[in-house]
Amino acid sequence: MWATDLQPFLMGLIVSVLVGVALTLPISSAAICAALGLTGLAGGAAVAGCCAQMVGFAVMSFRENGIGGLVAQGIGTSMLQMGNIVKNPRIWIPPTVAAAITGPLATCVFGLQMNGPAVASGMGTCGLVGQIGVYTGWVGDVATGLKPAITAFDWLGLLLVCFILPAVLTWAIGLLLRRWGWIKQGDLKLDL
Repeated sequence: MWATDLQPFLMGLIVSVLVGVALTLPISSAAICAALGLTGLAGGAAVAGCCAQMVGFAVMSFRENGIGGLVAQGIGTSMLQMGNIVKNPRIWIPPTVAAAITGPLATCVFGLQMNGPAVASGMGTCGLVGQIGVYTGWVGDVATGLKPAITAFDWLGLLLVCFILPAVLTWAIGLLLRRWGWIKQGDLKLDL
């Protein structure tokens, strides 16, 4: 957290990518964030990385998995793709690159902070816990006078970092990798 405050671009990128990858691995990114007490700007970067993985995989795999896969990964977990990642690790490139982009945007442009519970930093869009954690942090900051109000810029940052950019970036990068033949039809198919 201290390093992210000092170097928000670099650490925003690193924290976003690492926590996002941890979210998709069969380990608990929420437990890691809770154990580290990951809040503040670093927590915001963690949320960005987790959202990039979850929303990214949900959107990128829509053609194979339809609405069920979109919901299962988008508000469930990107961990569902682990078997497919083992078969073709290249499918992990698009959401990870999206995390590398949204993490610094979260820290440097939008100042997205997790001032809610640290465990929410590692939840991404799972049940919208990450977004609820950011929002409760805003409310707490307003109540204590640390923040004058929740602004439209706050909401824009939350929407862009957590939903819109991960979807668009991952879809575009995934499309490029499909054209190169690195990702083929069926590589992202889930057994739902």
